[in-house]
Amino acid sequence: MKLLLRLLVTAAALWVATKFVTGISFTGNNYAALLGVALVFGVVNTIVKPILSFFSLPVVLLSLGLFLFVINALMLMLTSFLSSRLGFGFHVDGFIPALIGSLVVSITAGLLHFVLGTNRDSDSD
Repeated sequence: MKLLLRLLVTAAALWVATKFVTGISFTGNNYAALLGVALVFGVVNTIVKPILSFFSLPVVLLSLGLFLFVINALMLMLTSFLSSRLGFGFHVDGFIPALIGSLVVSITAGLLHFVLGTNRDSDSD
């Protein structure tokens, strides 16, 4: 149940980014495609992001954590690439829209998790 709620929150956050960030678009014709994009985004953040964060740890430390914004933008761009290959209709035009979009997705998802009372660190149901 918690996984489904996280997927819905991620889909909503990605939808908000497509509406408010110029350069991020969703041309899919149904919400199932948006859920597919959210699933791809979740898999990318679960598998690729920790590996990339580990190997870029010296840069993250030297930048006092600011390089994590770059990593988040790269994860959104990778999601765009994979989603376009899967035919979901999600596209990011470049790095700057990805950077702004990753901030919008993070803030929106955080607010939705706060409003819904879901906590990522809590495993008790």
